[in-house]
Amino acid sequence: MARFSSAEVLDAVLRYPVVPVFYHADVAYAKRILQACYDGGLRVFEFTNRGANAFDVFSQLQTFVQEQCPDMLLGIGTIYTAQDAERFIEAGADFVVQPVTTAEVAAACQHNDVAWLPGAMTLNEVYNATQLGAKLVKIFPGNVVGPGYIKALRGPMPNVKLMVTGGVEPTNESVSEWFGAGVNVVGMGSQLFKNADDTQALVAQISGLMQFVNSLPK
Repeated sequence: MARFSSAEVLDAVLRYPVVPVFYHADVAYAKRILQACYDGGLRVFEFTNRGANAFDVFSQLQTFVQEQCPDMLLGIGTIYTAQDAERFIEAGADFVVQPVTTAEVAAACQHNDVAWLPGAMTLNEVYNATQLGAKLVKIFPGNVVGPGYIKALRGPMPNVKLMVTGGVEPTNESVSEWFGAGVNVVGMGSQLFKNADDTQALVAQISGLMQFVNSLPK
């Protein structure tokens, strides 16, 4: 089961607002990437449920986190059903991320007091997610809507906590634009791991990025 309450996870995600979004079928490689993210200063990691052996890899990563990266929150992404949510929560997922919003996954997370991050795009979808209890809503895909959309959304929805995934690059310019537009958290996938074979370079890149993010006005 999850090590932290949903409220504790939300606080941590907002405190460490850069979330890597990652999947790899090789456990050893996934551990190396997770360790590099931890060494670079990240404390929230989304492993996606996108492969046939995702559950097995996730389970081994959960053990690795408890032994080697105890302050890292390890969540599961790409969840569509309550059955999958319950399965990964039982395996220790600290939070559950969806590309969509479903009431059954919301209920499963709430029943287990696990943070739920549903995916949305339109204002209706964001609103409906909050009505189902979401404290942080994922805008996806960010590259389709752009920072200008976030600025517009903030007019009628100034207080909803937002995470954007897709289209966020690991550069000062990109993260500055998104945070300046009004997001609270950014998720980064393939853009962050373009040169992931060089783990020392990845650690240095993440460390520099986090220093910049921490310098931005809150």
